[in-house]
Amino acid sequence: MKTKLAVILGSALLCAVTQVGAQNSGSTDKSSASGDVKKAAKTTATDTKKATTTTGHTAKSGAKETAKESKTVAKDTASGAKTGTKDTEKAGKTVGQDSKTLGKDTAKDAKAVGKDTKEVAKTAAKDTKDVAKKTGTTIRDGVKDIGHKIKGDEKTATKPAETPKN
Repeated sequence: MKTKLAVILGSALLCAVTQVGAQNSGSTDKSSASGDVKKAAKTTATDTKKATTTTGHTAKSGAKETAKESKTVAKDTASGAKTGTKDTEKAGKTVGQDSKTLGKDTAKDAKAVGKDTKEVAKTAAKDTKDVAKKTGTTIRDGVKDIGHKIKGDEKTATKPAETPKN
């Protein structure tokens, strides 16, 4: 059995060697079909390698440019936010200052109005007192003219009272 197996393997080996030798031998004038295939494969491999390199370089450049633009946008956004915050703070201070000034002005105005009201009330009270005094005096004189006694005043009128006529 070992002999049969050795013979079969030896025959297969001889056939394979013959075929390999036959493929490499050929005329040197013409290019063989396998040579064309090999050249095409080499050219394709070279072109693929170049395309891959170019694509990689383009992708890398694009990524760098995108990163640079992203940084610029982030800086601009941060700067804009910072400026907006400063403007808001400034506006807040201005509003606060205006409110404070308005409050002071309102307090001054209220004080002035209170003072004016007090003076007007004093004058009105004095005028009312004078009017009441004059009215009271006039009423007293009228009562005395009629001849009635006035409470608190022990004097009697000199004229007798006139009786109304019906």
